[in-house]
Amino acid sequence: MKNKTTTMMAAYITSLGPADNIEVGPLPVPVPGPRDALVRVEAVAVNHVDTFIRSGAYRTEIPFPFIIGRDLVGTIVMIGDNVLGFATGDKVWCNSLGYHGRQGSFAEYSVVPSERLFPLPAGVDPLNAVASLHTAATAYIGLFREAQLALGDTVVVGGAGGGVGSAVVQLAAASGARVIATAHRADFEWCQRCGADEIIDYNDSNYLACISEIAPSGVDVFWDNSGNHDFARTLPLLAHRGKIIVTAGLGQRPSLPVGDLYTRDASLRGFAISNASIDDLAAAARTINRQLDNRRLQSRIGAQLPLADAANAHRMQEGLQDSRPRGRIIVVI
Repeated sequence: MKNKTTTMMAAYITSLGPADNIEVGPLPVPVPGPRDALVRVEAVAVNHVDTFIRSGAYRTEIPFPFIIGRDLVGTIVMIGDNVLGFATGDKVWCNSLGYHGRQGSFAEYSVVPSERLFPLPAGVDPLNAVASLHTAATAYIGLFREAQLALGDTVVVGGAGGGVGSAVVQLAAASGARVIATAHRADFEWCQRCGADEIIDYNDSNYLACISEIAPSGVDVFWDNSGNHDFARTLPLLAHRGKIIVTAGLGQRPSLPVGDLYTRDASLRGFAISNASIDDLAAAARTINRQLDNRRLQSRIGAQLPLADAANAHRMQEGLQDSRPRGRIIVVI
C-alpha cells in the first residue's frame, strides 16, 4: 500500500535550545522500512525528558530537522513487508520515539519500528492512553525491574501527584504494595483515587518523621519524583535491603551517607527509561495494556493543545507559563 500524502505538518527543531526553537510546518511524510509501520498520529504527550532532549541537557543522537516527542496513539496506514502481528487500520501506540536517532511523534505521520509498536485495546480512551504511556512504563520498570517489588512491600512515592508519581502509586497499589504518598494538598484526592493508603503533605517540615511513624519497620522502596534528593534523611527510613529509586534530578549533587547505605544492605537504583531495552518496553506494555483495558490506569489531563501550539506545550511543561497545569499536557494532531 502506498501513502498518497507526501507532506505533513510537524513540530520540529533545527538546533538545540529553548522552546522558542520549535517550529511547526510542512515536512515530507516518512517512508517506513520493511520492519516499520507508518502511523497516522491522533494524539501525543509532553514529557520532561522531551524538553531535556530538545534543549540538549540529555545528550542523544539527533538528526536535524528533528521532530520532537516520543509518545503517540494512532492508526496504522502503511506497513512494511516484514512486519508481523499488525495490519493497516490497527489502533496502536508507542512510547519510545524521539531519541537515539529516531524521529519523534509530534507530526501527522510517524514511522514506528514494529518492535516498539503495541496494540491499543479496543474501547480505550486514546487521550487517557497517550497521557499514561511514558509515565506508566517508567513506573513499571522502576518498580518491577529495579526495585523488584514484592507483595506487601511498603513503597513511599514522593511527588505522587505528578505523572510518574501517580503511575507509580497505581501500579504499586495494584500489585498489593502498601503505598505512602507525599504530595501537595491540592493533589490529595487524586492520590487517594490512584490507590495511596496514606498521604502526607510534602510541604510539612516533619513529613519524613510522619513516614517513620507510619512505617516503623522501614520502607522497602523510596521513590522521590521531585529530584530533590536528601539521602541523609531518607536512607535512615529504609528497611533492610531497601531501595531508593532515582529517576529525576538531572543537575542535583546530593551528599551520600555511605554508612547508612551499606549497613542496611540498601541500594540506590538509578535508571532512565530512554535506556530501556525492547524486552523492558514489551514487559511494561503488557501491564500497561492490561491496566488500560480494565480502566485501572488513569491519568489527569491538565491541558489539551493543537499541534500548532507545540512550543507552548513545552513552555508549560517547563513551568515557563503563568501557571503549570495539574496534570499531563497532551497535543491532539
